[in-house]
Parts: sequence; C-alpha cells; structure tokens
Amino acid sequence: MIRLAFWIIGSLVVAALAAWLMGLEGTLTLEAAGYRMQPRLGTAVFMFIVLAVVVIALWALVRRILAAPRHMARRNREKRRQQGVDALSDGFVALQAGDPARARALARDAQARLPDNAAARLLEARADLALGDMPAAREHYRALIANEKTALAALAGLYDQARAQHRPDAALTFARKALALAPQSGWAADAVFDDLARRGQWAEAVAMVNVELAANREERARKRRRQAVIETARARETETSNPLSALDHALTALRLLPDFVPAALIAARIHINRGETRKAMSLLRRIWRATGHPDVAALYAHAQPGASAVDRLRRLGEIIEMPPPHRAAGMALARAAIDAYDWQSARLALAPFAGSDATQGVASLMAEIEEGETGDQGKAREWLARAVRAPRDPAWTADGLVSDEWEPVSPVTGKLDAFEWKVPVTLSARNPAPPAVAQLPAEAPLPLAPAANAT
Repeated sequence: MIRLAFWIIGSLVVAALAAWLMGLEGTLTLEAAGYRMQPRLGTAVFMFIVLAVVVIALWALVRRILAAPRHMARRNREKRRQQGVDALSDGFVALQAGDPARARALARDAQARLPDNAAARLLEARADLALGDMPAAREHYRALIANEKTALAALAGLYDQARAQHRPDAALTFARKALALAPQSGWAADAVFDDLARRGQWAEAVAMVNVELAANREERARKRRRQAVIETARARETETSNPLSALDHALTALRLLPDFVPAALIAARIHINRGETRKAMSLLRRIWRATGHPDVAALYAHAQPGASAVDRLRRLGEIIEMPPPHRAAGMALARAAIDAYDWQSARLALAPFAGSDATQGVASLMAEIEEGETGDQGKAREWLARAVRAPRDPAWTADGLVSDEWEPVSPVTGKLDAFEWKVPVTLSARNPAPPAVAQLPAEAPLPLAPAANAT
C-alpha cells in the first residue's frame, strides 16, 4: 500500500514537471546544415532530456557488450571455485565416512580447481595416510609445512603417521616442533607431556602443567590433580634417598588434593620414620575418615613401630567403630584381630559382610578364622572355595593391570594418573593369584622408608 502511494505521488510529480517544462514561454533557435528550428523552450528542454537518456542507455549497452567476455570469465572462475569447494567438502565427508579412495580422488579434483587452496592438499595427505600410502602422505605433509597456515596441521599429520608406523621418537619430534610453533596446541602438549611422564622427568612435566591455562572449574580441577599426581610421583621417587624433599612434595600434593591417598601414605611413612608418630596418625585419621582406604588403616595400625598385635588392634579401634561402617573397615579390623588371636572380634567385624555377597578378601579371612580358632579344615576349605568364585576386592587398577601399590603412570600405556582404586575387571599379569586383603603382618611392620635417611 505504501509502495503504491509513493508510485502515484512520483507519477504526479513527473507529470507536473513535464507540464511545467512544456508550458515554458520562449523559443530556442537551432541552425545546422542549412536547417533552422525554433521549438518552444519547454519542448527543447524536454527533447534534450530525452536525448541524454537515450545516449546514456546506448553507452550502457555498449559497455555491457564490451565487458561481456570479462563477466563470462569471472562467472566461469566462480563456477570452477564452487565446484572445487564442493569437491573439497565431499572429500572430507568421504574420508570421515571411511572411503579414503574417493576422498583422494575428490581432493585431486579440488586441487585442480583450487590450485592455491592448501586444504585440498591436506585432504589428499590424510586420504593417503588412511590408504597406507605413507611416502605420498609424507611428501604432502612436508610441502604443507612450508605454509604458515598449514604447518601445524601438517605436523599433526606427520605425528599421526609416525605413530601409525610405530616410530615414537619421530612422533615426539613432530610434537615438539608443533609445540614450539603453537604452545597452546593441545595434542602436541599432551604428546610431549606423556613422554615426560613416561620417562619420569617430573620437574619438566610439572613445569608444563604449571603454565597450562585453566579457563573453567573443570580445567582447574584437572590441572590441580595432575600437579598433585606429579608431586606424589616425585615424593615416591625420593622417599628413600631424600625423605625431607619427598615429604615436601607429598605435602604439596595434599594441599592440591587433600584426600589423595598415595600422597598421604608417603607423608605418613616419612613422619613415622622421623619419629613424628602424632603427625602421621593425625594425617591418617583424616584420610581414613575421607576415603576409608584399607591401606590407610593398615599403616595407622603400624604407626607405632614395634607395637604388639594387641596394641595394633586397639589402635584400629580408635578409628573403626563396631559394627564396621563398610567392608574395608571390617576387613582391616578383622585382619588386626586375627593377628591378635581375637577370634570373636574378627568374626564380629566380618559378620555384616560374610553373607552371599562376600568378596574374595572376606572369604579368605573367614577361612583363616575357621582354621585358627577351631582348626576346622572343612569349613576353612569351604570358605577358600567360595573365595575362588567370589567377587574381587578393590585394588589399584590401570588398563586391565592390577598392582599391589599405586603407580603414577600406567605400565601399559604410559598415561599419567591411570591407576584407580576399583574392583578389577581382569586378572593381573603381576598378581595372578586373587588378592585376599590388605595384609597386616603379625610380626613385621609395613615397609617404611629407612630411618637412617630421616634427616
């Protein structure tokens, strides 16, 4: 409606202007080639305007004709470019869909249509890598390194190729180059960090973690945990040779992760060897309340070197109530009671957990009780038979491997912080026999750092 109103108003204005021009008084005399014309002034102005419009239209037509070849060439270039972009897009889709041969063909088509587009060459390199044509892929990647825009992507491709060919040293070299080129490159930083952790170069590893940027809560928590694990690894490495330094690293780890059991055990052992029993017991009590980890209870029982089995049982009673709140507490208390020949307390500690869902550790302890208290070999063998079929107890597990102690990296993959305290899903090559329970020896205390190195 508004457009119609504007059109009507415009038409009226043009008509009024034309009428005004036609009505202008006066004449205009034109003489040319023996001809003489004397149109009215308004008519002459109107004819001049019409002539100007005709000239402009003719000039526009001539320009269009003259520019036609250039426009056609540009249109062809745009069409060719669009075809190249389509081929490039289809090539990436084909590569992702698992058709590297078609992806390579489309990449070559895209390169022919887009000679200056590095993405087409990158696609061909990835397709060559997927097809197993390593020499061709390597040549493409090396050519792409010269381009500042594609250097990082090329190094990533060379890194993947080296890993596929089982050349870890070459892969690490490419990762280091990528990290130098782009310090915030995640894959390169992870590759270099994993290598440092695998080789136990903890100082360099923690330096890398310290400069990591943590933008949100999850990233900050991940950074703190990695720092704590590395500090614990450093403490574990120097616990015997330099206990003071190890204690400092362990306490640093506990400041980062207050309930981290491996760090707490190291710190407590060093306190015990230095004669600081109260500090060790205070730390272990706090960690036990937070985690209920059986290794914590075991070390707490042996916090006083040379204590008798009865004293160890009494000491455990300080942190474990009857009835025990969970299976780990019951097993730790039962172990100490068995060592003290307190069969009644051992039975009471295991009673809530010795039902049909008894684990291997509970069944093994019950077998010890039956044999030690009554000498009933039949019942003892019955419990041992149940132990073979019973569910396993939690243990330090990483990548299907079960370890007696926590380790900072997985022996299988070399990944940092791979060990978890959980129920194993497979048998361990290190521990082919089912673990019964965290043992509390009756006579010898748990392995502690030598007292000679306490200062």
